[in-house]
Formats: sequence, C-alpha cells, structure tokens
Amino acid sequence: MKPYERYRTRRLLLALTAAGGLLLTACSGGGDSSEGSSAADRDDYSSGLPAPAHGDEDGTSEQEDQDREAAPDHLSTFALDVDTASYDYARRALADGRLPDPSTVRPEEFVNSFRQDYERPDGDGFSVTVDGARTDDEDWSLVRVGLATRTTQRTGERPPAALTFVIDVSGSMAEPGRLDLAQESLSVMTDRLRDDDSVAIVAFSDEAETVLPMTRLDGNRDEIHDVIFELDIRDSTNLGAGVETGYETAVEGLRKGATNRVVLVSDALANTGDTDADTILERISGERREHGITLFGVGVGSDYGDALMERLADKGDGHTVYVSGEDEARKVFCEELPRNIDLTARDAKAQVAFDPETVEEFRLVGYDNRRVADEDFRDDRVDGGEVGPGHTVTALYAVRTEPGAEGHLATATVRWLDPDTRDPHEETGDLETDALHDSLRAAPSRFQVTAVAAYFADALRSGDDRYDRLPGAPVSFAELAGRARALAGTTQDRAVRGLAAAIEQADHRRG
Repeated sequence: MKPYERYRTRRLLLALTAAGGLLLTACSGGGDSSEGSSAADRDDYSSGLPAPAHGDEDGTSEQEDQDREAAPDHLSTFALDVDTASYDYARRALADGRLPDPSTVRPEEFVNSFRQDYERPDGDGFSVTVDGARTDDEDWSLVRVGLATRTTQRTGERPPAALTFVIDVSGSMAEPGRLDLAQESLSVMTDRLRDDDSVAIVAFSDEAETVLPMTRLDGNRDEIHDVIFELDIRDSTNLGAGVETGYETAVEGLRKGATNRVVLVSDALANTGDTDADTILERISGERREHGITLFGVGVGSDYGDALMERLADKGDGHTVYVSGEDEARKVFCEELPRNIDLTARDAKAQVAFDPETVEEFRLVGYDNRRVADEDFRDDRVDGGEVGPGHTVTALYAVRTEPGAEGHLATATVRWLDPDTRDPHEETGDLETDALHDSLRAAPSRFQVTAVAAYFADALRSGDDRYDRLPGAPVSFAELAGRARALAGTTQDRAVRGLAAAIEQADHRRG
C-alpha cells in the first residue's frame, strides 16, 4: 500500500460531509497569515476545513465528535520539530565513505537544516507562510508550510539560564572527536555565557556522579573550566543513570525565573542499565512535568545511537543536534545552545487542512515520529514540540490537485502554549491554487533548496527507483547534485554548498 494519504472521491466526500452535517463557510482573506487567536476564538470551519473548533472542557463537543466520525481525511497534523541531527549524521557517514542507514534518515531534519527567509512575527509566537510550486509530474505540486519565531536581538532579552550538562565519559567516548570535542566546546561556551547564568555538570559511565552542583558563572569560571578538563574516560555507558542524575541535579539547583535545561552530550550507545527511552524518561517524568525542565541532546561519534537520542529528546520536550567536528561543535555550544536557552512556545503543533474541492491526495514528507491524531490538535494534554526564538520550522507536502482545479487549496494552523502562562494561541495561513509557482525552477531559491533537501533524504531513505517517488524528483543523484550546485551559486550559502557535496558523495557511493 502506498504511503500517501488518499481522499475519497469527491462524490463520496460530499455525501459524507452532508451526512455529518459539516458546515462550510467562506475563507477569510487571501494572504499568507492572519491575526492569531486563542482556541475559544475559533467557532467554525473555513472553506479549507481547518482544525475543528475547541469544544467543552475535555477538548471536544458532542457535535464535534459527530462531525469527526463523518469527516473525510483531509487533515494532516504533527508536532513541530526543530531537530537537525539526522542530516548532520548522514553527512558524517558519507564523509566516512558509507551511505547512512536508511532508518536514521528523517527528511524533516534535512529540510530544517537550511536557512529560510520567512517573514518573522512582530511579537511572540509564530508567523505562518504557505507557498507552493507545480512540478513536471501531472497535477502534482510541492507545498511548503513555513513557521517562524521572532529573533532575539540581544542576549540580555532572555531570562538567565540554569544548564545541567550531562556528559558521557564511557569508554566509547575516548575516540577523538567525542569527549575531547565536548570539553573544548564547553570551555568556550563557559566564557560566553552571562554572569547571571548557572551551570552544573554530571558525568556518567557505568554510574553517574554530580561533579559540579549548580554554580553561577560570575566569579566561578576558573573552577568550571577545571571541572570540565578533569573529566576522564571510565567504563560502560549507563545513559539512564546519567539522565536521571542530571534531572535530580537540575531540580536541586532549580532557579525560579530562569530557563532550566538538561544538556545531554553522548554517543548514545547505551549498554548498561536502562537502554529504552520510554523507561528512562518515565523515571524522571515528575521533574519534567512539574518543573518544565527540557532536554537538549548533542550527539557525537562515528558510531552513534541516533534512534535513542532522538526519542529521548522528542519525549523529553526538547530536540537534538549532531556534531562531528570543531566548527560544528562551536556553532552548537556557542551559537545554537545560547539561542535555544529561552523558549517561545511549548507543545506546538501544526495542522494543515487541504480543500477537498481542489485536492485529490497529499503526502507529508517526513515527520513520521511526530504525527498527531487530528482530533488531538487542540487537546493541550497531548505533547507537541518546543520551539525557541529565531527558529524556523518547515513542512513539505506532495499534493495532487484535481485536474483544472482552481480556488482555495489549503489552510495551515499552528497552535502553541505560552511557556510561562500555558495559555493557548493560534496563527493561520492560506494558499490558493493561483498562487502556486508554475514550476520548481520558477520558485524562490529557498523553496528550491527545501525541495532538493527533501529529494536527497527521500532517495537516501528509500532508493531513487521507487514508483512513488516525490513528484519532480530528479532521476539520479548526479542530476540532484547539479541542482544543488546551481543553488549554492545563487544563494552564496555555505550550507547549500555542503548539501551539494554530500549529494555528490552519495552519488559516488551509490554508483
């Protein structure tokens, strides 16, 4: 069975809609975004059949339940994800002369590894941009949903940070580019954090130990440097003990009014104690929920427990990155981590409603581990993603329109909770068929980069000879590399040059 999410025929769809009593109302406005609103502000459906309105206290209403039983499958719902580890780990594998394991390739992390030029919101929350381009495959288009948060201009704008670093010192971390890389990066970051920030350090191998309790940076940087460079290699990897001790240390040093976060640095090759993400997280679930402590995972090493680290971060209300060299490590610890100290949104989810009058079928590219039941979009008890200031999140869809279709195509809605008050907010964006670019080459360069990254991930994960390949995909890695090289010249973006080089390496390995 194809992985596409298929619609019923239009006739059956209309019959089901009538039977369910689903109300269709005119879509408001034709721009890319509209004013945000809380759940209670949305009482009805638009012509794009967006997210169902919030009902009574348990998140549903009797009429809403009846509507859902009869509603067609026109919705796509997922938790936001800002992880990039999958792409960076794939690049490491290719640089080492091997193709990445398809199970480690997550297309959304490839797509989200590249800069976007979405309009930023004026205040807290998200902007929503929806655009698309037709492909050479008949009636198929690529549709991009872009979400962006406001950039923090000055470090003084954020609250102080209380960071608990959980450092893997097991035997596998002796490989060059693991513990030594982490130590050097942590040392540089220590010099760049603010005086009112605090850090704690936990080291773990077969057991875990707090080697530095929560300590203010002001006046204590020399002591922190000493602790970092005194870390040495020990025995096996009891990652569960490390995470549990890390959260205990974070709670002991909890600072009110600060952003409290656990930063796990490991190759995630757990071989002692708890080795299952769900079991590990269950042991610290109270600390996570009561105190809102989030997890930032930093993966290292040529052999890397990608699946475990990714699941820990997803379920631990955080995200992951992967570093393989000094430049990447400095970027993560000195740029990305400070930028991710603050949170703009908790439990953020997106729901895209495709108009059944114009769309025949659609496929969300990636987000396999982040799918959310459509009816849970406005259930704030259901976990979403955590997003900080200055982030962009991109979701790409392959969309097949009805032949000759004109009019409204899709409505995208993002919902999130305020990190402090937990109040819900929403923002929407719309796309009309006449706004689709005539071809991928006619689309903006950043849209084309998104498409190339998605094509690359799709080919690595599933092979480039599938009958259900993404629409518009080149027939070979060589052709895809040519597109990436052209875009690198157009954008003058070092990251896009790196994408072209990675595709060329994959072409050599596959060929």
